[in-house]
Amino acid sequence: MAKSSPSYACQACGATTPKWSGKCESCGGWNTITEEGVAPPLGSGATRRAKGRKITLEDLKTEDAPPERRPTGIAEFDRVTGGGLVPGSALLVGGDPGIGKSTIILQALGQYANNGGHAIYISGEEAMAQVRMRAARMGLADAPLMLGAATCVEDILATLEAGKPPGIVAIDSIQTLWTGALDAAPGTIAQVRTASFDLVRYAKASGAALLLVGHVTKDGQIAGPKAVEHLVDAVLYFEGERGHHFRVLRAVKNRFGATDEIGVFEMTGKGLAEVANPSALFLGDRKSVSPGTAVFAGLEGTRPLLCEIQALVSPTSYGTPRRAVVGWDTGRLAMILAVLDARAGVGIGASDVYLNVAGGLKIGEPAADLAAAAALVSSFGGEPLPRDTVFFGEISLSGDIRPVPQAESRLKEAAKLGFKNAFVPAGTRAEVSGMALTEITSVAELLRFAPEPTLRREKAPGRGKVES
Repeated sequence: MAKSSPSYACQACGATTPKWSGKCESCGGWNTITEEGVAPPLGSGATRRAKGRKITLEDLKTEDAPPERRPTGIAEFDRVTGGGLVPGSALLVGGDPGIGKSTIILQALGQYANNGGHAIYISGEEAMAQVRMRAARMGLADAPLMLGAATCVEDILATLEAGKPPGIVAIDSIQTLWTGALDAAPGTIAQVRTASFDLVRYAKASGAALLLVGHVTKDGQIAGPKAVEHLVDAVLYFEGERGHHFRVLRAVKNRFGATDEIGVFEMTGKGLAEVANPSALFLGDRKSVSPGTAVFAGLEGTRPLLCEIQALVSPTSYGTPRRAVVGWDTGRLAMILAVLDARAGVGIGASDVYLNVAGGLKIGEPAADLAAAAALVSSFGGEPLPRDTVFFGEISLSGDIRPVPQAESRLKEAAKLGFKNAFVPAGTRAEVSGMALTEITSVAELLRFAPEPTLRREKAPGRGKVES
């Protein structure tokens, strides 16, 4: 009989290997491979296939009622989850240490309990006295929320199964749990995967909505194997900058709702406060009239969101121009600079360029191209943009401005905040009272925001090349 051999797994990416090595070949991490257990030998009874049972097949015409929702009472949290938590579902919340994961989960469960729901909060990192102190600071000391402190999965499941199934149960955090079925240390790949599977199985069988809190790695990904993200029904990321008071809850996976919704919160001394109008938060006072700032009328899910894009173009001090971007895609900035040089004749590529999305917000939609290009031209030319103007539109490699969806929603949000003008792609069909629309067909029309001396390079008539 063949001898069994130990199995080794990377604690960063979950890749397995038959022998130990100092570096993981999958993710490149050093000293991340640990022994997980003993793999069954080939030909043993553990690898034999058992006889299965017949399952029922149905066609696509089967009509099922929409899933029931359990709203927590926090509107921003319920917006991201799709209207509330679904019974029997599992949700994973990840974020940087100290960002407020435990705070938002405690607030959601406390509000749900105040509304008459049965909720249980189990902490594996803090004692119950610490949780009570946080709840008292947030005004939730009188909430009928049940607390527990445990790290053993068997103890947690025995406690949950002994009483009435809760409406919502939260585990903070999944990396602290361990099960006696494995010899591995807590926090390892095998422990996290097994503990998550046992808890999700309980949620499916009892109908309780399960909330799991997870840590993230230095790359911003939830720590542990990707199998945990596949086990749950929704994955939320709690984002924010330590220098700012606001936090953004974003869904990257949701089987019961949209994945492009966001919830905006503001960190206060009494916990997280919902931000009903995030556009006003990200725009701020906007009293400065310096060149290089443009207001972008964006869209996050179904919510229109206005933010300020700041650009600074300065002469380079080195042989290679520097590019620094915060809140936007670096590759997208390089493309916009190339289009401005090639299609508009602006010699901006030889300068240092700094681009920032005010407030620490991260923008991913291509509709921000026009606002970024306007901010770059304004900074390069030294001419400020009109303060009551918003921009949105996608820039193609040919220099044309392409239309973007839901233009009317963007314009209505801008009009509500007092903006009077909007530069939009040609062919935009939207009528909003109080808003004057200026259609732009190419990036060359942005030169109206720059004086003539900024045109460092001009195309000679009838020639395809650019002359200095």
